[in-house]
Amino acid sequence: MSDPSRSGDPTDATADGTDDAGSPDADADSRDAVADSASASDGSAVEPSADGENEPTGARGRDVVVPDPVYKRVTVFSTLFAVAAVVGGFLLLDVATDRATAELSEVQPLVALAGLGLIVVGAVTYAFSTRFRADGMGNAKDETDEISDNG
Repeated sequence: MSDPSRSGDPTDATADGTDDAGSPDADADSRDAVADSASASDGSAVEPSADGENEPTGARGRDVVVPDPVYKRVTVFSTLFAVAAVVGGFLLLDVATDRATAELSEVQPLVALAGLGLIVVGAVTYAFSTRFRADGMGNAKDETDEISDNG
């Protein structure tokens, strides 16, 4: 039996390089399902559109398109809130650990947890605010016609 990885025919080989096309548990439906489950270069799922072309359903499906003034307000205030929450969280951690000099028995766990919570809230707020897009705003990554071979 020849090595399927060297045959040149991609239907002969599996992901691990073995030729299991003749095995009893490898049926045509499972091979077709694997072939049909394509993914975009950014890891998001690809679904066929009405005209037959594949379109990624990942990142663009989560974006919220809003008018320009709303986008500006959301960006400014969410960034301001996120920075204040992260700085406040670090200040609370500083207080809870007495400027990182307190013994373990002297650390205030509730204040430290509140500080960590504020840091997480700031990070989530900033991450959520990046989903907003103004009218006509695009993503340079989505507009390129070049195929990326990053791995």
